[in-house]
Amino acid sequence: MLDKTKQFLIKHPKNIIKAGKILALVAIFSIGLVGGLFYSNYKFKQGLLTQDPYVNFVSEVYDSIQKNYWEKITDQQLSELFRLGTEKIANQAQTLAQENRRGVALMVKKATLKMSEGQKKQFVTDLTNIVLYNLKPFGRNQLYSQKQETQLRETVSNIDKSADLYQFLGLDKTASQQDINKAYEQKKADLAPQKNTSSLVAQELAQAERAFQALSKPESREIYDQTGIEPTVTAKLITPAILDLKMTKLSPQTFDEFQKTLDQIDKTTNASSLILDLRDNIGGAIDLLQYFLGPFIGQNQYAYEFFHQDLYQPFKTLTGWLPSLVRYKKVVVLVDAQTQSSAELMASVLKKYNVGILVGTKTKGWGTVENVFPLKQQLDTKEKYSLFIAHSLTLRDDNQPIEGNGVEPVIKITDSDWQDQLYQYLPSQELVNAVKTVLKE
Repeated sequence: MLDKTKQFLIKHPKNIIKAGKILALVAIFSIGLVGGLFYSNYKFKQGLLTQDPYVNFVSEVYDSIQKNYWEKITDQQLSELFRLGTEKIANQAQTLAQENRRGVALMVKKATLKMSEGQKKQFVTDLTNIVLYNLKPFGRNQLYSQKQETQLRETVSNIDKSADLYQFLGLDKTASQQDINKAYEQKKADLAPQKNTSSLVAQELAQAERAFQALSKPESREIYDQTGIEPTVTAKLITPAILDLKMTKLSPQTFDEFQKTLDQIDKTTNASSLILDLRDNIGGAIDLLQYFLGPFIGQNQYAYEFFHQDLYQPFKTLTGWLPSLVRYKKVVVLVDAQTQSSAELMASVLKKYNVGILVGTKTKGWGTVENVFPLKQQLDTKEKYSLFIAHSLTLRDDNQPIEGNGVEPVIKITDSDWQDQLYQYLPSQELVNAVKTVLKE
């Protein structure tokens, strides 16, 4: 039969052309049919995905992490985190059709297909938090609700709504300035002798001192009464020649407080030595450092760098010398294991530029810059979510990350001869004694 067909085609060559055209048309039709079915199926699945707010939420989280997270993260790495997170929540093995955002979207769609709306919301928020938690530094990244974002802004601004400073002194807002002074002195007299024998007494005394710092001055008291913002800068003279300036946080108002405090001291004293106390400073508004460091190292100076996805971003100072600060010829900067974040970076820059002598213990090593990134795709009208992501790493004076390393002091107070070391740098026994006094407080 095959031979006869060949003979027919040889005898009638025009039939070869006709047969070829027919076969080509059949092939084109078949390809078009299969392609059309494939495209229709793709568009159908795509429609299911793009119309699902929970899938869209996860997809936006995926994109935001890839763009904003400090370390470069590949599709393979990130999709695997989502797969493991889904596996943990669903308590069963999961597979990815593709190791990318679309693969994650398909997996989430499948996992939530039979869930109620409430279950879907819980699933995608739990999944987002699991993925964020497992990004380095572990536990530093998080899905934020509107309430958590507000609390963060209040913390940065040094607002503590859980505390009533007047109650710390046993008073109410109608108390006179004389009442505040008297209550503080009474608390100090009652508690100071016992502060080293009881942690509760020490805490109560610290609360009284905190309240007094905010309420003893009319200006700071008015700010507290109106906004709830507590002061972040306190100053006192250890001797007529030595000023102890303590900063508890770097908040939006700290630089203004810093200048006003130094200006006031400048008008009333002849102090020439400064103890800048950054112990227990939890950092805060890191953008403030471009202004804060200028008075110490001059304007338009390269102060520090951020590291983000293999790129280094330099920052210069935006302010210059502060006349009320220039007068201090001998400077000691105190740090400890609770000095963290932007306070660590500040200490590192001062060390790099030899502004004073860094004294204390190694800092905490919390060297990430976190930002809040809003999400366009929300899960319902009653809640607004955002992502709290470690966006960059800060670098210390030797260009190594502060994260996990901390900043080493020039003089460690764990050394038995630290006082002698300090005297070698700053030959003033009065200053050495003052530093010793401050460290004991």
